[in-house]
Amino acid sequence: MSQLPNLIIHLIAHAGYVSVFILMTLESALLPIPSEVTMPFAGFLAQQGTLNFWLVVLIGALGNLFGSLIAYAIGFFLEESVVVSLIRKYGKFILVSEHEYVRTVHWFQKYGSPIAFFSRLLPAVRTFISLPAGLAEMNIWKFSIYSFAGAFLWSGVLTWMGYSLGAHWDSFEPLFKKFQYGIILLIVLGILWYINHKTSLIKFGKKS
Repeated sequence: MSQLPNLIIHLIAHAGYVSVFILMTLESALLPIPSEVTMPFAGFLAQQGTLNFWLVVLIGALGNLFGSLIAYAIGFFLEESVVVSLIRKYGKFILVSEHEYVRTVHWFQKYGSPIAFFSRLLPAVRTFISLPAGLAEMNIWKFSIYSFAGAFLWSGVLTWMGYSLGAHWDSFEPLFKKFQYGIILLIVLGILWYINHKTSLIKFGKKS
């Protein structure tokens, strides 16, 4: 696993957008591929002019969506007992524990469809939230919209970090790991503030 970041960098440097799509697909298809390396490095290449910033963000989000649909299908077509059994046997290879799976299912049951969006901003959970969504037979169009929106935001933030840091893009990953929950909280609070601000403006406009 220690060589994984170097492999990711090599793939993106040589295959560009195709590698971004494949790596982000694998991350959302239950494989532990760190988007915290994939997207910031692609952002750095965008800053260098090798790739286009918004195309990187879009392709990263589309890759996440495609991988999520694969995981969704696994959950949709398999019985929960089979999924849990597979996690017990092979979860250690994809860094997923039964406890994390049960917690994710609980969140999905508690918060419903929107968790498909917010889970894209949560470490570990973002990788396998699609399984319980498939098991619950969540409407696939809602799932796709929520997943793509969350993935687009996540890809945008990580790509922007790499773009802003330039040659020092790799300094983002250790900082992110150390302060990831704080960073994610700020992102979520920013989204909620934006939604509340827009809602207030609409209400004010109607009263006027």
